[in-house]
Amino acid sequence: MFYAIRDYNGCKRQPKGFGWRDFRDLLTRARIQLGGPIILVWGNVRIHLTVPLRDFIAANAVWLTVFQLATYAPDLNPQEGIWSMVKRNIGNLAAADLSQITRAVKRRLKQIQYRPDVVDGCLAGTGLLIDR
Repeated sequence: MFYAIRDYNGCKRQPKGFGWRDFRDLLTRARIQLGGPIILVWGNVRIHLTVPLRDFIAANAVWLTVFQLATYAPDLNPQEGIWSMVKRNIGNLAAADLSQITRAVKRRLKQIQYRPDVVDGCLAGTGLLIDR
């Protein structure tokens, strides 16, 4: 499980979310760390459908396979299970500021990351199968 967190605190020139370069860089870092091919399952979020990101995927088809989910299919998306666990864990957090929330989310994601059985459970909950 690979992830990146970006805080947004309302500054004018600060990006609100991930851009296609952020996804490209995250995928590249994941490939370097894994040392092998990547199968990516993601939804039809507008940023996932941009031309530069599609070009990146096409240029790296040797190691990157993308399965695009239906427009609204949270039940097929394993990350929904991950985020559900994160939200449950920090649901009662009385944070003083954004950085405290960010730390709590990162801490929970790291805990989940080192529990492959939990990640596999989120995948199994979708009904999707990985043929090893």
